[in-house]
Amino acid sequence: MSDAPLPSSFDGNEDFYSENRMQKLTRRLREEPLIPLGCLLTCWALIGASRAMKAGDHHQTNRMFRRRIYAQGFTIVAMAAGSMYWSEDRERRKEFDALQQQKKAVEKRDAWLRELEARDEEDKAMRARLEKRRAAKREREREARAGAKEGGGEGEGEGAAGAEGAGVTEAKSVVEGGEGRPAEGGVVAAVKDLFAGKK
Repeated sequence: MSDAPLPSSFDGNEDFYSENRMQKLTRRLREEPLIPLGCLLTCWALIGASRAMKAGDHHQTNRMFRRRIYAQGFTIVAMAAGSMYWSEDRERRKEFDALQQQKKAVEKRDAWLRELEARDEEDKAMRARLEKRRAAKREREREARAGAKEGGGEGEGEGAAGAEGAGVTEAKSVVEGGEGRPAEGGVVAAVKDLFAGKK
């Protein structure tokens, strides 16, 4: 025997499987109309028994209580027969509900994974933009340092030339002497001439 479920008259009816509580109640009433009929008969018997009790008619009260018992028995039999008759379709409904819940869980998980992937892509794109900005900033800083180094080299050359000129001027002033003073070489020569004259 195959384990495949038997075909049902509701297999092609999607509304049979996706219904709200009111639709389910009306469907169950249509499927098993004897159950509500038995409930109505039971209520009628109870109402009749209560009226007979108020009227003081003990025979009518006993008859209505017996009718209530019969109506309740009829309702129980109708429930058992309907449950046996519709058991296969109810099992199919349970299986379908389980599959629907599983499908919804898979769809929810897939949607969650898609959202996580989208967030991951956004995070990667943001990191790439930040890295690009940092690289551009580093490049600008490198170019600024290179420009400052080139400008600083020319200034250093001019400073060295100025220092050399100052040194030459200072040396000249030491050797030659200041204004109004004889040169150091002249003093030495004068002293030599003086000693030579004494001799």
